[in-house]
Order: sequence, then C-alpha cells, then structure tokens
Amino acid sequence: MVTLVTYGLLQEKIMRVPYGAEKEYFKYSLFLVFCNRITTSAVSGGSLLASKKAMDPVAPVFTYCLISVSNILTTTCQYEALKYVSFPVQTLAKCAKMIPVMVWSTIIMQKRYHGPDYLFSFLITLGCSVFILYPAGTDVSPQNRGRENTVWGVLLMVGYLGFDGFTSTFQDKLFRGYDMEIHNQIFYTTLCSCILSLTGLILQGHLIPAVEFVYQHHDCFFDIALLSTVATISQFFISYIIRTFGALTFATIMTTRQLLSIMLSCVWFAHPLSWEQWIGAVIVFGSLYGKSFTRKPPQKTTSSSAELVQNGDSNNLKHNP
Repeated sequence: MVTLVTYGLLQEKIMRVPYGAEKEYFKYSLFLVFCNRITTSAVSGGSLLASKKAMDPVAPVFTYCLISVSNILTTTCQYEALKYVSFPVQTLAKCAKMIPVMVWSTIIMQKRYHGPDYLFSFLITLGCSVFILYPAGTDVSPQNRGRENTVWGVLLMVGYLGFDGFTSTFQDKLFRGYDMEIHNQIFYTTLCSCILSLTGLILQGHLIPAVEFVYQHHDCFFDIALLSTVATISQFFISYIIRTFGALTFATIMTTRQLLSIMLSCVWFAHPLSWEQWIGAVIVFGSLYGKSFTRKPPQKTTSSSAELVQNGDSNNLKHNP
C-alpha cells in the first residue's frame, strides 16, 4: 500500500504541479512510461539472472509486444488524463475496470459471469458516474483552463479502462497457455515497452526536451526516479501477495489503497469533494468490499492437479479469475 499510494501521488505531482520559479509543467507522459519500464525491465532481468532461471522467451515474442503496446497505451492515457481530471476522479473511474475486464474475458477467454458479478459491476459504475457528474467545482490544472477538460478526461479514462482490461486479460491468457515464470513475462513485456516508448519519444521529438526539462529541474528528476522505483517495487509486492495470501486479500488491499489514495490526494492537493461525490465514493467502495467478502476462496490444488502440472499438462487445470 505504501508503494502504490506513493506511486499514485507522484503521478499527480509530476503531471499537475509546476516546477521551478517559472512554474513550468512536465508534459511528456511517454517519458514517464519509458523510465518506469526500463527500471522494471532491469530489475526483472537481474532477478532472472540471480535466480539462474531461463532468460529465453517462453511465448512467441509478438505476444509480449501485444501486451506492451496495450500497456503503453494504458499508462499514457492514465498520465494524460491527469491533465484534464483530478486524481480522485481518476482513481474512482479505475474502480470500473471490472466491466472491460469482463467484456475482454468473455471475448478472449470465453468466460461466463453470474448475476452478482453484473450487479456489483453496475453499482460500481453507478458510483463512479455520480462521482464524476457532480464535482464540487473546477479542478483542472492551470495550463488547461479554457479547454474541454471533462470531455477529454472522460475519453482518456475510457481509453485507459479499455486498454487496461485487455492487458490484464491477455496476460492471464498467457499464464494459462504457457508454463511461464512471472519475471519472464515482466522482463520481456517491459523490454518491448522500453523499445516502443523510446521509439515514440524519438518520433515525437520529445526525448531531448524531456531530458532537458529533467536536467533543469532536479526535483523533477528525483520525482521520476522515485516514481520508477516504487512502480517496480510494487510489482514484486503484488506478485508475492497473490502467491502467498491469495486474490481475496490482494483485492481488499487494493480497495483500501484506492480509498487511502483519494483521501491523501484531497488533503495534499486540496481537492474539494461535494456531498454527491461522497455518496458515489461510498457506493463504489461498499460494492468493492461486498464483492471481495462474498467471493468464494480459491480451491486448493489437489494432488492429482499437482501431478498434471508436473507432467506439463497445466492447460487442463481450471483457475479462479
């Protein structure tokens, strides 16, 4: 929770708080993606070498690239949206990500969902809609005043949710289809992301201006370095929590993290909240906790299932999403 909350607050600080005496804003969101991915790639590659695990790609390279493209689009939409909507609005909107995940899972993995799943998804979407539609006042960065901030912000968040849902669903499909170490997927996915984001920076002509901005504003360099560090560390914590304590505990922690992120953002950056937004927040987090505590715990792997895994027939196993 410390790393993820820090990650969220640093995102807002870098994209929405001016640097230096001239009050300049950092505008190169793809550069943040590049810094995050190259740090994670280096750490995951070092972990594979230290543990003497296979460095060769387990799945076809194009599948890693597909995840990289959708992940870059996800992160870019997330950073760009912070120019037009506040961090609390963005965080609440992220709570609706289960809807695109359900859609992509139905399309890609032919999963079927039951009535309670759709009910919780509807309640969460309703709460997010209330939160977005009834703001306490104008809450956009000064550099964007006079523009259609709400329209652009909502479009970017819709793009974020769609790409993010595809990314997580396709990652799940790769884990099910191949006997793949988590660090193996992280390494090749982030390596592809490094190449793609660097190419995008060069084509847009943003690489040199971004480096010059960071060079001129040392506090921005520190923020970006800390952002990349906590983004990398959080990946290891997430993997450890899911493997050790299960998905239910992880879902509860993530829900608490989102609530804490909003509260800290409101205090730190002085975001006003209307009473309608408080009602929307209660609906969202109440639904998320209700879904977490009513979910059935995953069944333990039986000895026969373990034999199937050892024999390389892991595709026959059914795992809870």
